[in-house]
Parts: sequence; structure tokens; C-alpha cells
Amino acid sequence: MRVLIVGSLGGELGRAAQIAAARGAELDHTDNADAALSRLRRDARVNLVLCELGQPIGDLVRGLALERIAVPVIACGLEDDPEAAVQAVRDGAQDFLPLPPDPELIAAILEAASGESHAMIARDPAMLATVRRAEQIARSDASVLITGESGTGKEILARHVHRRSRRAHGPFIALNCAAIPEHLLESELFGHEKGAFSGAIARRIGRFEAASGGTLLLDEISEMDVRLQAKLLRAIQEREIDRLGGQAPVQVDVRILATSNRDLREEAASGRFREDLYFRLNVVGLEIPPLRSRPGDIAVLAAHYVRHYAHANGIAPPELPEAALSCLLAHGWRGNVRELENLMHRAVLLADQGRIDPAHLGLEQGVARAAPVSAPACAPVSTPPCAPGGVAGLVGQRMDAVEQALIIETLCSTAGNRTHAATILGISIRALRNKLRDYASQGVSVPPPMAGMVA
Repeated sequence: MRVLIVGSLGGELGRAAQIAAARGAELDHTDNADAALSRLRRDARVNLVLCELGQPIGDLVRGLALERIAVPVIACGLEDDPEAAVQAVRDGAQDFLPLPPDPELIAAILEAASGESHAMIARDPAMLATVRRAEQIARSDASVLITGESGTGKEILARHVHRRSRRAHGPFIALNCAAIPEHLLESELFGHEKGAFSGAIARRIGRFEAASGGTLLLDEISEMDVRLQAKLLRAIQEREIDRLGGQAPVQVDVRILATSNRDLREEAASGRFREDLYFRLNVVGLEIPPLRSRPGDIAVLAAHYVRHYAHANGIAPPELPEAALSCLLAHGWRGNVRELENLMHRAVLLADQGRIDPAHLGLEQGVARAAPVSAPACAPVSTPPCAPGGVAGLVGQRMDAVEQALIIETLCSTAGNRTHAATILGISIRALRNKLRDYASQGVSVPPPMAGMVA
């Protein structure tokens, strides 16, 4: 991560530079915006510009746009000059960093600018409270159960806990319990010895051993079969596992994090989840609020994904004007952050003339929250080419036909990404794959996974 500092290093900006360096950033420095533009022409490795208020930020941003240099500019200045901060953002700065600098805010800005898909981004008070609680318990070895609706960012929070823990230099291993067939999950967790079953031609180390000295994330643990839960409980209690076909237990040193989009207390009460395992996992519970309950995060997350996908597609980040932001704030976000990510990816690709308009968002007003009267009308969602007529035209048809149309249409909207489609639909990836297999056997045209996307 390379950061260019523009301005005087004699005051608080210099302190911000020191914090960025302590967080792992490589620093360059210029005294003014003209020299910064010259430096950026020569060095394509710069990921972020921190520019002091008082510099011609608008000229710098326009110069970057003219030369198609896609580097975000963050304005930096004292908190007692809010008008200058607002003007800097109007001039094209991606964000404003108040001085004296806050180390955690600088860390968040660095993570967002780096394009890391696992950056922990939070501005809304509801989400900040969850993040603070996560950081408070991160340095312990206690098991943590992270709950929340699908797509809220449970794995991202789990990775954040790992990065703040004493195990940060150890491995972080994630296992999606919903994505692996039941007959394979035990071997994935505990490994197996040669000859343990047909096809076991050599010893295989499982996820528990791979995570030894670090953290093991059991994603969507509610999908795990009850019989396997008993073996998992023993592994957590005894800190040892038995490989399939093994003759002796293997000691492991692993911290367990688990996620679920279901209420595990209700699952335990109904007999679908072991109560003793629930109590073992829920030493500390973290609940992530849905995106509709933390509107303060919508704009900053949208801007992050615009920068991320613009960089990934080799284009300059398009502008996200107030009209588009109003539409985003009015939307209901049933798919939470993952829905927002997919939507902004699509908007970046559809945007023309360097601007994301409401029509590029394709939001359906029928699923929006009540919006202010002054909010612009959001464009209705366009019907995917593989589902003519859309779901709205299916009234009067059989339920299974409506379900099939909804699944196919959702899959089209995610460019064939099965994992994201399952999240938006609120079903497990295993259930989605089973339905798609049935549809294909009936001769239905199923959208293929997009190249490079998770199937």
C-alpha cells in the first residue's frame, strides 16, 4: 500500500503520515498539488493521496481525471473548519480525514483504498457499536458466535476479529458449512488418513489442523448435520481431533469463530442444533444489524465498492451524485451489503460519462423504504433477458413456476454467481444448486456462472 502525502509534514498531517506508516503503508511526499500530479504520472504504484486542505484539491482531482489516473484523494484538515471540508468533497475528494488524526479511521481508509475485499468499513453508530464490542474481545481466545441476516458481512467481521487478536500472525481458515455436501464435511474439518475410504490415496490435513495457531471460521454453522455437531463439540472441548481412519487423536490449537443467519437458540429448541454446542460457541455473541438499520453505512460502502470495481475493471471511478445516493438510502436492502456490492459493481459497468445516475442502479421501488418526498424517482428494475416478463407478470401461475422465475431472474441479476444469488434469495447454496439441477434436468435454460465468479 503506497500513500502520497501532499502538503506540510510539520504539523498534524505529519502525524497522520506516521500513523499510516505504522499501519504498513509506504510513504511518498510532495509539497504541493502540481508536484503530486507529476509524481503520480511517473509512479503507478500509489494507491492513495492524502492532501492537506489549502492545496488546490479540485485542480488535482480534475488533473487526475483528465489523465485517467484512478487514485482516490482524501482531504485532510482540522475539524474546526467544516466548510472547507465540505468544499473539498464537492471538489472531488473521496472523503475527509479530520485532524488531529484518529488511528482507527486512518486504518479504515487505508483498507478501503487498498481494494481489499475484507476491509471492515463502518460509520453508522449501530455498526460501530458492534465493531467496538468485537475489538474488545478480540485478544481473548474465547469462541465467538456472529449472527445476522445473510449478506450483512459476518465473515468480514470475523476476519476483523482475527486481525485484532493475538493470533493475527497465524492462519485464518474459513469453511462454509452450507457449501460442502454432508458426506464431505467431516473430512474437510478433521482430515483423513490414507485408505480411510475409497479414494483416500494419501493423508489429508483438515481445516482444524490447517488453522492450528490461528483462527477457524465455521461459516453458516446451522447447516451442519447434528451427528457431525457432536464430533465438533468434542474437538472444541478437548482441543484435539480424530482424522478419519486415524489411530490416535491429534492436538490442535485453534480459536473458533462461527456464523449463522438463523437464531441458534430456536434451532436448538427444535432439535436441529445441539444446545451444548450452541453454549460452547456462544461464549461471546456478536449480532450484525441489517443494512436497512444502519443507513449511515450505505454511502461509505457504496463509495468503497465504486472505487473497488472501477479499479478491478481498469476504469476511473465514476461520480456517485446525490440523486443516486438518495435512491440507495431509500432502498430496503433485503440482500444487505452483498446486494449493495453487486448493485454498485453493475452500476460501475453501466455508468457513462463518468457518472452513476439513478437509472444505472436498476432499483425496484416496490422494495424500497418510505423515501423523502424530494427523493428522485429510482428507475424500475430492468427485466433480465433470460426471464422475459419478470416476476410481476406471473400472478395467477403455479407457486413452483413463480419460484423458478424468481430464482432464474435473481441468478441473472448476479451474473450467474450462485453464492450471491442464494444470499439474496435467503436460501442455502446447497438448496439453490439442487433446484438449478432440477431445472436443468427439466430442460430449463440455467444461466452459467460468469468467468471468474463463484459458482
